[in-house]
Amino acid sequence: MGFHYNIWNVVKKGVYLKCINCGKEFEPQPYLFKCPKCSSLLEVIVPEPHLDWEKLSGRKPGVWKYRELLPIREDIEPVSLGEGGTPLVPLKRVVLRDTGRDYRIYAKFEGANPTGSFKDRGMTVGITLAKYLGFKGVIVASTGNTSASAAAYAARAGLECLVVLPRGKVARGKLSQAILHGARIVEVEGSFDNALEYVMEKIFGSSEHSYYPLNSLNPWRLEGQKTIAYEIVDELGRVPDYVVVPVGNAGNISAIWKGFKELYMFGYIDKLPRMIGVQAEGASPLANMWENKGKKPLFVDKPETIATAIRIGKPINWMKAVRAVIESNGMFLKVSDEEIIEALRKIARYEGIGVEPASATAYAGFLKLVEKETISIDEIGVLVLTGHALKDPDTINSL
Repeated sequence: MGFHYNIWNVVKKGVYLKCINCGKEFEPQPYLFKCPKCSSLLEVIVPEPHLDWEKLSGRKPGVWKYRELLPIREDIEPVSLGEGGTPLVPLKRVVLRDTGRDYRIYAKFEGANPTGSFKDRGMTVGITLAKYLGFKGVIVASTGNTSASAAAYAARAGLECLVVLPRGKVARGKLSQAILHGARIVEVEGSFDNALEYVMEKIFGSSEHSYYPLNSLNPWRLEGQKTIAYEIVDELGRVPDYVVVPVGNAGNISAIWKGFKELYMFGYIDKLPRMIGVQAEGASPLANMWENKGKKPLFVDKPETIATAIRIGKPINWMKAVRAVIESNGMFLKVSDEEIIEALRKIARYEGIGVEPASATAYAGFLKLVEKETISIDEIGVLVLTGHALKDPDTINSL
């Protein structure tokens, strides 16, 4: 496919794309998302930066605090709403109450981002790329948070935004955000996977390429999300022993792992954490694969869970996520909707942190780890709480 957008107007020299399966390397192209050789996913490789990690403390917190580690040229003004710099909160009362022991657990509260979810980290990079490449607008499939974030950042950049949603399956708070920020809404029958198929067909099945796709298939967007790892190390002052992440389309856990690996490879840290991915029982293709010692996900055609943000049966980034878990000596596990709701309620009432159901899978997963004796009382863990409670007011009101 011949696209006229010059990516070197936006991306640093020395950046390239690499296939996560066969290892083949490619020059950056805006629409190159899969390896032409083996059809596996690609990741962005950034050159080793000239950066004194110790001197970062004087910079303003946020995603762009780490711009030497990001692929966007440093003379580009990012499209930003002040994303990142989210609090790392110790969980004391709820953990002691539930386990009877003083586990050293922290919550990375991504609900404090501008639109209330971790998606803002990726959108600041993805929308910046789209703007300076000269696209008319952006397009995303979404279970809700991606649509809210894309709409807000597109509005900030002066771009159009088209969001494709599964009809009747998006939490009201998220849909309201997308509408508020002026997105054009297309609803399709089925699940998120059907919405993503619609986006891919619109982009790659037609000759009209004025809208840039910003789902997590796009490796450039994931570059913003890897800054969660940078901030954890920055705020904690060390590398945690394990990090627990809710898993839907599986881009975030792989992005966070990539962030830790880069810090290790560039010599800023001397160890790596275990990555633990948590899925809801009704949408758990990776957890089921792990439980059955399989090599491929057991895809779910009609995923169902109260955790709408991770209600995805065919995660497109599954290979990246599996690699993150295996490389880190981690694991996948699943939790029930009942466990999710109980975790959500406990975090709110004993710690004052309000999260949407998908976020609560991280704490429910932590309790499973304690039960299975998979973690030690001496270890330090971080739970990534991905979205704010007000994203899903109907579920909260029903508690």
